[in-house]
Amino acid sequence: MSEDFYKVIGVDKNATSDEIKKAYRKKAMKYHPDQNKDNPDAEAKFKEINAAYDVLKDEQKKAAYDRYGHAAFEQGMGGGGGPGGMGGGAGFGNFSDIFEDVFGDFMGGGGGGGRRRSNGAARGSDLQYTYEISLDDAFKGKEATIEIPKQENCDSCNGSGAESGTSVETCPTCNGAGRVRMQQGFFTIERTCSTCGGAGSAIRNPCKKCGGAGRIRKNKKIKVTIPAGIDHGRRIRLNGEGEAGIRGGGTGDLYVLISVKPHKMFKRDGADLYCRAPIGMTTAALGGEIEVPTIDGKKTSVKIPNGTQTGQQFRLKGKGMPVMRSSSRGDMFIDVFVETPVNLNKKQEELIKELDKSVTGKNASKHSPASSSFFGKVKDLWDDLTE
Repeated sequence: MSEDFYKVIGVDKNATSDEIKKAYRKKAMKYHPDQNKDNPDAEAKFKEINAAYDVLKDEQKKAAYDRYGHAAFEQGMGGGGGPGGMGGGAGFGNFSDIFEDVFGDFMGGGGGGGRRRSNGAARGSDLQYTYEISLDDAFKGKEATIEIPKQENCDSCNGSGAESGTSVETCPTCNGAGRVRMQQGFFTIERTCSTCGGAGSAIRNPCKKCGGAGRIRKNKKIKVTIPAGIDHGRRIRLNGEGEAGIRGGGTGDLYVLISVKPHKMFKRDGADLYCRAPIGMTTAALGGEIEVPTIDGKKTSVKIPNGTQTGQQFRLKGKGMPVMRSSSRGDMFIDVFVETPVNLNKKQEELIKELDKSVTGKNASKHSPASSSFFGKVKDLWDDLTE
């Protein structure tokens, strides 16, 4: 009578699917025939481990096993002669084949790489390239040429992997399907063919240039159109410029991630720009005009009303960044701060003292309303504390 599947894997009946998967991986690596060429019992043990895992990894089969035991799989058995058997007398593959149930279908997975179809074809991986531009480039837009390393179809074998003058043969185990089926009790099981790794074909004479991979690594120059108004962190998708597919699979895409360098004058918020500009004390008091640069390389005048304070903001409509793929533009905001004079001579100091006398005292609330209000509140607070 076959040993209990839970004991074969090395877990108890209450083990979670993750615990079963972890235990299976450990046991399979330990008893894989390629790792135990001097141990004649390893192959049988390895088959037993796979048979147990084929049942315990599947919720329906596991439930049937928990209820009926090995009897659930004793009728209608086919193929390999046990729950872990494979039809057609398939041999042992490499470790990526063995652990496909742990890590996903061979050559499948995320990150832009497509799953391998039954004929071995798989979509190439998507690629991402970070391209840094200036704010001026983001304003105007530009045509750029980038160079990226990527996998492309081998030009010697046209991506087939077979040496020129030879052909790719149909896999004798799965007859080109890439997968094999077998009947296990109440269930029909389908798995990736371990002989061809799901390719459905075998290469007897591998291409000398690519070693049978069908792809080689090359540097390719690609033109990228960067639209005006593009913002930091946006991605431009270039269809079909990713890595070449495997054995006729589709080509992946290239994503160009835009990084906009900080500007020495402007800060950006969406389509709006912000610029901090100093104004003199007399300009702030009497009013006047200042000239500020704009992102298009020109200058524009900003009227400063008399009595302007630090932190006041002036809006220049339509002087910001273009809205991408639109005729609209954002605005530009000028944040002013009043600059206090430094390095005064004696005459200048005397003039400021005279000015101070004329705007303080009885006239303080008229000329300096914010200061007058603040110190008035401070005086009231002190008076309350001394009462």
